[in-house]
Amino acid sequence: MFLPRLSAVFPLRPRLTVLLAAALLTACASPKPIDETANWSPEKIYAEAMDNRSNGLFEKAIQQFEKLEGRAAGTPLAQQAQLEKAYSHYRNGEQPQAVATLDRFMKLHPASPALDYALYLKGIVNFNDNLGLFSSLSEQNLSERDQKAAKVSFESFRELVQRFPDSKYAPDARLRMTYVINSLAESEVNVARYYYQRGAYVAAVNRAQLALTEYQGVPAAKEALTLLVKSYEAMGMQDLAQDARRVLEKNYPANAPQADQPRKAPWWKLF
Repeated sequence: MFLPRLSAVFPLRPRLTVLLAAALLTACASPKPIDETANWSPEKIYAEAMDNRSNGLFEKAIQQFEKLEGRAAGTPLAQQAQLEKAYSHYRNGEQPQAVATLDRFMKLHPASPALDYALYLKGIVNFNDNLGLFSSLSEQNLSERDQKAAKVSFESFRELVQRFPDSKYAPDARLRMTYVINSLAESEVNVARYYYQRGAYVAAVNRAQLALTEYQGVPAAKEALTLLVKSYEAMGMQDLAQDARRVLEKNYPANAPQADQPRKAPWWKLF
């Protein structure tokens, strides 16, 4: 059997050795990144991070709050750093990171005096879950979006007002809970209206009834009943239409509004 010479099998070994040696020398020569906070006190790191956030430098602020967490571990300042980091993520449009940071905070510090704020901030983060880059230009309101974030927001606010009814954040949380419930009901009515306008009357009835049973006493109930009446009439179910009309007239003595009545801007929309 013919066996090739070793030099033929490994012709590049000397070259590889030279390249590896050069790479190691280059790596050793590369300067290590300088930690500007190395000699800073925890209080200075906190102050600098807050300044950076105020100036819109959210990424830098987040990094500094993370350093502060480690530098001041086991102190109230470390807890404050976690909360400030969560808020910085929120301001930077990073909703998942903000929620994850808050969940971690609540898990690690279940008896923290700032727990009410953590719950409130989690509710705010999901309450303001927006439509992306062009959200400020859109006329779409919360009731027309995916309702998952709204429901998570509601649960955070509800836990806050149940556990901390005297918290300074509780009054605003209650207002936002009312808005979320109204929006969830309106979302169901939006879907019912969509089905009604396309002649899918059974589907329209189902969604209108869901809005009425799940979210009682909300403003959208009036339109939900109106859609029930119109859908039953369109299907020729006069008895059911009359029943729905009686409920409508009993609860809303004035004439029922049109199903496509324009909505007012939400209370939380500042501009």
